[in-house]
This record gives sequence, structure tokens and C-alpha cells, in this order.
Amino acid sequence: MTMLTLFHAPRSRSTRFLWLLEELGATYEIKTVDIYRATTKTGARDPANPHPHGQVPALLDDGVLITESAAIALYLTDKFPANGLGPQVGDPLRGPYLTWLAYYAGVLEPAVVNLWKQRQDDEDKATYQAMDDRLRTTLEKSPWLLGENFSAADMLFISLLQFARQMLPPHAVYDDWLARANARPALARALAKDDSQ
Repeated sequence: MTMLTLFHAPRSRSTRFLWLLEELGATYEIKTVDIYRATTKTGARDPANPHPHGQVPALLDDGVLITESAAIALYLTDKFPANGLGPQVGDPLRGPYLTWLAYYAGVLEPAVVNLWKQRQDDEDKATYQAMDDRLRTTLEKSPWLLGENFSAADMLFISLLQFARQMLPPHAVYDDWLARANARPALARALAKDDSQ
């Protein structure tokens, strides 16, 4: 059996993969690396980090490097299907799952970054509003993005709320979604590991 290695910087985007690995019950090791943090202008690129941009997360599996959050989420949920955190090929929820993973990377992240950096033009504002409408109306109908099924897609979106709740409008539906996720025992285990790094 191969060992998964997560290249991790505490309180960063790699924290969500401690959470996912805990949810999956995977055996893994953590290699803590330094990263440059733009918000505090601290840290530096770490030569021990195999990520091509010196960022986290990066996942190594038997010599294979996987980067980018949506790709890592898909890779891990395909590798460990037993916990049902990512619908498998043939499952009717597979398409919606892939859609939400891509939507996180392609729509939510750019919309939120533009808002955070205060560089929204009219088109960016319209995209942000459409994203908020889609996400909010989905969660008004069901507790998770895939209906009754908690998934790694929820984890990507929720990790943004855990880090910067103010980046999405103050709808109660987002607060409730965050509260449901924050109550998960695997998250508590992941945060304890994050704090110990």
C-alpha cells in the first residue's frame, strides 16, 4: 500500500485536505512546508515543496503529484469511494458533483478574489450575483450541494466560509451550511492536526 503525502501549510488551502483525508479514513503523512502569504507578506517558497508554483495543497501518491484543489478532491474521492464523499462513474450524482468542483474553481474562486481585491467591473459584479443566486437557491432546497449527500464539493465551498465568511452575502442559509459542516467530527480531527503543525 502506498503512502499519501500532503504538502501542507497550516491555516491555508491545504487545511481542507486534512479534513477530506480524515473524512475518507485515509492513511497519510503530512509534510509541512513554508509558503509565501500575500495577506501578511511573510513566508517564502520552500524548496521541499513539489508544487510547481510553490503553493499548497500538493498531494503525492506513489510518485504521482496532484495539485489544484478540485483535482485533488476528485482524485481522493475516486481513490477512496467507500465513504461516498464523491459519486463514482455511473452514479446519477456524478455529473452534478463534477459540475460543482469545476464551478468552485472556475466561478466562485475568481468571483471572490475579484471582490476581495476590490477589482470588480460590472461583468464581475454580475457573475458574483449569479453565483450567489445559484448557490443560495441550491442550499434553500437541500442541506448540501448534492441534496442529502455531503460531498467533497461542499468541503471546497465551506472552506472558503471557514476562512472568510464575509466573502459571501449574509444569508442564513450559508450560516446553516457552515454550522452543519463545522459539527463534523472529521473536521475537529483535521483542525487539531493543523494546529499541531
